[in-house]
Amino acid sequence: QVQLVESGGGLVQTGGSLRLFCTASGGTFDTYSMAWFRQAPGKEREFVAHVYRTGTSADYADSVKGRFTISKDNAKKTLSLQMNSLKPEDTAVYFCAASSPRSPPSKAAAGYPDWGQGTQVTVSS
Repeated sequence: QVQLVESGGGLVQTGGSLRLFCTASGGTFDTYSMAWFRQAPGKEREFVAHVYRTGTSADYADSVKGRFTISKDNAKKTLSLQMNSLKPEDTAVYFCAASSPRSPPSKAAAGYPDWGQGTQVTVSS
């Protein structure tokens, strides 16, 4: 089974940038479509972005479109999320997730059986 570990979270000011990373071990990385979700206290887990297993065909939530970029590097077995023009409403724990092998990406959390532990992103005003 694939193991996922997020890193790169931290505290940034409004308008700043941050890049999150998700490193995988085990499994066959290039067979997993992957996604980023986020969850703020008292709120449901929210879709942020997903990418097809080849690293192509990315899609984004409307709230982050034009500001965030998801990337999948199959050679390095890493997923990243470049976040620009950050806003206080981006504050949340960010999770990476992997699909079942050869399954398509989804905007629903139920589409991802494997998850990382999460990394905190805080955007100050």
